[in-house]
Amino acid sequence: MKHAAVLGAGSWGTALAVHLGRLGHPVRLWARDPALAREMLVRRANAVYLPDVNFPAVLEPTSSLGEALDDADLVVVAIPTHGVAAVMRAAAPLMQPSATVVSATKGIDEETLLRVSELLDRELRGAFPIVVLSGPSFAAELARQLPTAVCVASHDPAAVERVQAELRSPYLRLYATDDVIGVEVGGALKNVIAIAAGVVEGLGIGQNALAALITRGLVEIGRLATALGGRRDTLAGLGGLGDLVLTCTGTLSRNRHVGIELANGRALPEIVGGMKMVAEGVRTTAAAVALGARAGVELPITAQMAEVLEGRRTARDAVGELMLRPQRAEREPG
Repeated sequence: MKHAAVLGAGSWGTALAVHLGRLGHPVRLWARDPALAREMLVRRANAVYLPDVNFPAVLEPTSSLGEALDDADLVVVAIPTHGVAAVMRAAAPLMQPSATVVSATKGIDEETLLRVSELLDRELRGAFPIVVLSGPSFAAELARQLPTAVCVASHDPAAVERVQAELRSPYLRLYATDDVIGVEVGGALKNVIAIAAGVVEGLGIGQNALAALITRGLVEIGRLATALGGRRDTLAGLGGLGDLVLTCTGTLSRNRHVGIELANGRALPEIVGGMKMVAEGVRTTAAAVALGARAGVELPITAQMAEVLEGRRTARDAVGELMLRPQRAEREPG
């Protein structure tokens, strides 16, 4: 079995490491925090992020990048977007030349506006094939072996086939695509729309409003994806609509939780400070607004969420602003 390294010991990284271990892959789970790595080694579980999931015998926690990457044929990156560049810069000289990299992070870099696969390619100097893993997938459900379907995207068909072969199981199905842009834009912006969905829910303004928000959010995501070179049909699949629906409606969604709390009048620093896990949509929102401006596309929901997150507008006023925008044809040109 191929050796694997999972970089990032949050809920998603831990779930993927457990999954790989259950399939028989010797796997090392890298945690930035040495104390967390030691605790996981003793407890054989991640008490902070997935406390009810026991580690397979072949899963070894570590805080050493060199140890994690030693002999790793498969390197899964599950680090929050803002930490990807620094970690991968340190990891690059330690990686095996034959390694395949799997990006399991959904976001857009705030400083460069790069997608995560672009960040990885930059830090790894184009030396490794990169496969993006995305789709409707809560970590806790994958860890409980509940049926899950995701997509894997790459410009390298052989790398996609390797990842499909190494990760498939009776409860995880992976669909292949070469539309990396569409999948990454879908995975990043669905978190922003999920914050808006939480606002709708927190304000108690009904299911009609939620359905409209999700539908128009999908249009917005597709608008940006196609402007950057992605395909609109990708957004009708797991990496677009599937992920969007789950994140906007699922009770385990961190970004939806942020929106609900904003609607209840709590300040963003208080909300984020009380969360164990990162809500990627908070950082992605401003980056998406900037990326949309650069691409020359309108992102009205994203723009209103940026106003709310930055404290310039209340959640209720943001919804009102969206409802009062000029009406237009539903189908867009192209």
